[in-house]
Amino acid sequence: MNERDSEQVARMFSEGGYTITKDEFDADAILVNTCSVRDQAEQKALGKMGHMGKHRIRKPHVVYGFMGCMAQSRGEELFQNVPHLDVVVGTQKYHKVFEYVDNILTQRLERRMDEVQLSMIGENVCDTEEETDSQNTIKDHIEENINPSTFVSIMQGCNMKCSYCIVPDTRGRERGRPITSIIEEIKKLTDKGVVEVTLLGQIVNLYGRTEFPKIDGKSPFVQLLEAVHDIDAIKRIRFTSPHPIGYRDDLINAFTYLPKLCSHIHFPMQSGSDRILKKMRRPYKNQKFIEICEKMKAARKDLAITTDVIVGYPGETEEDYLMTKETMKNIGFDNAFIFRYSKRKNTPAAEMHDQIADSIKEERNQDLLAMVNQIAMEKNQLQVGTTQEVLCTGGSKKDPNKMTSRTSQNKIVIFDGKAERMSGQILPIKIEKSSGFTLFGTPVIH
Repeated sequence: MNERDSEQVARMFSEGGYTITKDEFDADAILVNTCSVRDQAEQKALGKMGHMGKHRIRKPHVVYGFMGCMAQSRGEELFQNVPHLDVVVGTQKYHKVFEYVDNILTQRLERRMDEVQLSMIGENVCDTEEETDSQNTIKDHIEENINPSTFVSIMQGCNMKCSYCIVPDTRGRERGRPITSIIEEIKKLTDKGVVEVTLLGQIVNLYGRTEFPKIDGKSPFVQLLEAVHDIDAIKRIRFTSPHPIGYRDDLINAFTYLPKLCSHIHFPMQSGSDRILKKMRRPYKNQKFIEICEKMKAARKDLAITTDVIVGYPGETEEDYLMTKETMKNIGFDNAFIFRYSKRKNTPAAEMHDQIADSIKEERNQDLLAMVNQIAMEKNQLQVGTTQEVLCTGGSKKDPNKMTSRTSQNKIVIFDGKAERMSGQILPIKIEKSSGFTLFGTPVIH
């Protein structure tokens, strides 16, 4: 989601006459789009911004800015932590970033460059206010960098109140874009060679539930999936991330009659203990989560399921942890992101008295990760000898003579080829080897 938001901001700078550079030493404006899901992400962003302040010695006019969730959460406080910071823009004001940065930079360049102290006075901008219809501003792409597989933002915000999560405070309440607007964006993307889209939402399957009506028993999200499916040039559809609440039969059934839906869902479980789920304010029981997974596998036989899990949540006993481990083993996730619980400001979980020691969090993290990795490697090994249809997304970063691609189950496949000929193509690949997490194969020639 942050990647998609960043692309929107970059597009506005390109339209404003700026050139995007990957080298921070060349930049006149340096922006960091931040995440607040875990403290580690915030500390990394603060450290990076602090380190980059040295560029002002050589180029006094450089404008520095924070965007995103940490900017939304901390606001004015960030100017105290980072003296050289100029701009702080929250999650509903991405469309204002260019205006703020361009105004500051223009003023600085018009002044005498030796009056460094004068050029720094009175130019800080902090905008974290809510804005109506901000969800409709994330709709543009950097055309020269469009990948055959592209993200499309369909909504912003979250109405859930998970006790560990800061997102509702940083992203605001659920706001969905009209289906017609989303379809228009995707059709424009297909003109640029896009054949696969990933629909993005904080809780994507709850898209439009408070704004748009059900039709023939189908939720607005399923209606959107059907509309995207009707676009001829789109060959594959993904979405992330759904929530067990709102994962109804209409969405499960969609996998039986919409073949363009990829055979993969990322489905956050968080815990296998009902007691911990209740403390997390996750309004479902473990058995309900298991039942949805079983229904999904029945609807799509080759479905791959990945998940998110938090270990070391306040009050998590060894028994609670083992329930999570057992559930994950029984479901057999194709992969999982395992997170050690991290306190987040202004969340109920941060104030709980039964915090878990870091050493226990780390032990559980490593134990669960070892099991998940073993299952993932075994599943990937089963792919050896099979032929898989893959979408080639371009050349490998490590070797330009090798192509990177993904199966419908979102497994990475590497093979020999030429990007100019194969990028954007859906090809049959004979899988010959697995390195554990990456598959290697050869194109099947008919």
